[in-house]
Amino acid sequence: MLAALARFSVRRRRLMVLGIWLPLLVAIGFASSAMGSDFATEFEIPASESSDVQALLEANNPARAGFSGEIVFASAGGVETEAVRAAMSGLFAEVDALEGVTVTSPFDAPGQINSAGTTAFASIDASIRSQAELTALGEEIQRIGEQYAVDGLRIEYGGNIFAAFELPASEAYGLLAAVIILVLAFGSVLAMGLPIGTALVGLGVGASLVTVLSHVLPMPDFTTSLVAMIGLGVGIDYALFIVTRYREGLRDGMSVGDAVVNAVDTSGRAVIFAGITVIISLLGLFVMGLAFARGLAIGAVIGVLVMMVASISLLPALLAMVGRRIDVTTRAALAALALFVVVAFAAVSLHSLPIFLAAVAAAVTVTVASFAIAPLRRPIPQRARTPKDRTFWYRWSRLVQRRPWTSAIAATAALLVLGAPLASIRLGFGDNGNAPESQTIRRAYDMLAEGFGPGFNGPLFITVQGDAASDPAALDAFAATIGGVEGVAFAQATPASADGSLSLVIAYPTTAPQDEATTALIRTLRNDVIPQAGVEAKVGGFTAAGVDFADVIGRRMPLLFIGVLSLSFLLLMAVFRSLLVPIKAVIMNLLSIGAAYGIVVAVFQWGWGMGLIGVGKAGPIESWAPMMLFAIVFGLSMDYEVFLLSRVREEYLRTGDNAEAVADGLAATARVITAAALIMVCVFAAFVLGYDRQLKLFGLGLALAVFIDATIVRMVLVPATMELLGDRNWWIPKWIDRLLPRIDVEGHDHPTAGRSA
Repeated sequence: MLAALARFSVRRRRLMVLGIWLPLLVAIGFASSAMGSDFATEFEIPASESSDVQALLEANNPARAGFSGEIVFASAGGVETEAVRAAMSGLFAEVDALEGVTVTSPFDAPGQINSAGTTAFASIDASIRSQAELTALGEEIQRIGEQYAVDGLRIEYGGNIFAAFELPASEAYGLLAAVIILVLAFGSVLAMGLPIGTALVGLGVGASLVTVLSHVLPMPDFTTSLVAMIGLGVGIDYALFIVTRYREGLRDGMSVGDAVVNAVDTSGRAVIFAGITVIISLLGLFVMGLAFARGLAIGAVIGVLVMMVASISLLPALLAMVGRRIDVTTRAALAALALFVVVAFAAVSLHSLPIFLAAVAAAVTVTVASFAIAPLRRPIPQRARTPKDRTFWYRWSRLVQRRPWTSAIAATAALLVLGAPLASIRLGFGDNGNAPESQTIRRAYDMLAEGFGPGFNGPLFITVQGDAASDPAALDAFAATIGGVEGVAFAQATPASADGSLSLVIAYPTTAPQDEATTALIRTLRNDVIPQAGVEAKVGGFTAAGVDFADVIGRRMPLLFIGVLSLSFLLLMAVFRSLLVPIKAVIMNLLSIGAAYGIVVAVFQWGWGMGLIGVGKAGPIESWAPMMLFAIVFGLSMDYEVFLLSRVREEYLRTGDNAEAVADGLAATARVITAAALIMVCVFAAFVLGYDRQLKLFGLGLALAVFIDATIVRMVLVPATMELLGDRNWWIPKWIDRLLPRIDVEGHDHPTAGRSA
């Protein structure tokens, strides 16, 4: 089937490019532009005590069930002066008049003005469910606040309503890095351009398709960003492996058509099954039972599927068009590319569209000038082809194979040491104290912490039902009990329903929302204080919900691991007809991911070297990060496993010599795997350049996991363990072999391609 598709792409290359893919790109792009997007990040709380509190508030007091924030203000002359009171009261009234917004003024409620009288805050409750609406509300409130300026009065805005979120230009930096890496690795502008061009077309189709589907399926706001991140990575990887195999075919004397068909029917098969492992890993997110995770999984799967199809249909047509010119690079092409990369990097760094257009214009100018200036059209001499047994990677494999026990033990020990901090991982959510000081939420956080204590940035909402809810004396006594608990700075009671069946106690901890002591306080209130008080009460609010979310994620993570690992094991066993190869693959991938987790814990939770990447203070590991890291990294690492082992098995079936097959397979794939991994590392590491702690953690985890997998695992552990196991690598019980479906991932050479190009 793949060979037939490749032949069709070779014969009908113009139809495939100009009649199918480009019209598809334009049509879906136009549809997505015309329809717009309907992304919505639905903030859900898994079944827990916090979700019970949320449900009670939604039914009785919807304003308290949404998002919260604070308008924090301070004045050295006092916040209760006539001028300050008049200005802030006007601000509160105007904000309170907004739809779905409730403001509790410090002039009407106790405990919201500090003892010195210099700092106060008004609490805001907004019954809003989507991130887009929340962002718009935060911006509108700040615009209103600009009208109420008083000399000596400082106003800042804190809480989730005002939290800004902005992705760094990781895709742009990743693309520029990919250009540089591919040119250096393969010495050809066309060999670099085809994988990137294929990935960009696939990304355009995939992202537009996801945008259209957002009207049908619930997807978070940042789905397209994830599609771009994963899509560019796998798209460049998949095209890279096929282009590499195509160039090998040309060097072995094949015609253009034969080389294309052979590349698709060998490396293309590996692409298909590598993509399937990524899809399996992403679909594992469904077992987490979270709507936002399902939406992300669906979007990412669509992106991967489009990239797979583009790699085995669009890319062969482009290869047939380029033909043997793929190894030819003129001086003009190299100069235009270098000029574009340098100026485009400046444009991305400065966020300047005119500079980027200047980069494009400069590249076009150099290209056009080459038609008039003959020396610019001269091709750059190609690198001499190094014999296989003299390549670095072949010799490296032989070095590892000569000392397999030393290599295997050293690599395993290194992974275990790197992963050791994982044993102390604490899931949770970082608070706004991690935001840069240039943002109002950080300044508001600091003002509250200085004026009242850090815990005022994360109040606990305790719902009260039963007799105590409708009895003011009993309710005040319960609030006093909560306020007297060690770790609680202040607690106040307020009615939460019109009929008096529900009341609310708002408790402010003495410690910051992300502190471990705050988590311990929540557990103490739930397990000890409230049961002993004999009151029907439950602890909720954003801070408590973060604790519950972390607990739920922690309980469901094993299901994700078991499901993804089991399916991947069965797929690899069917592909490679081996019992030990998939076992090794699963174990090694867990070791590499565990090592990345360990480093992330050491940096973000323990605080080791956090200043080097701009992290302000240590805290918990974001609850969603291990889940997403596993789903993405396991799939990507299995890509490299399939690419490497499919070539090793191909050589083993040809020669029957396990050691030689490992060396040959590594020599043939190590350079392209290394280049692909470097591209991934650059794309993911760009997230570390952002200001957001969550993005830094996510980007560092992804970059480390890919780097460790492509170096320690793929280049040391794999050849060492395969040397130790010898022919047993390919052993499988006969009864299992009979049960498994026959899947040919190695393909075979084709003497003809129907019509050579």
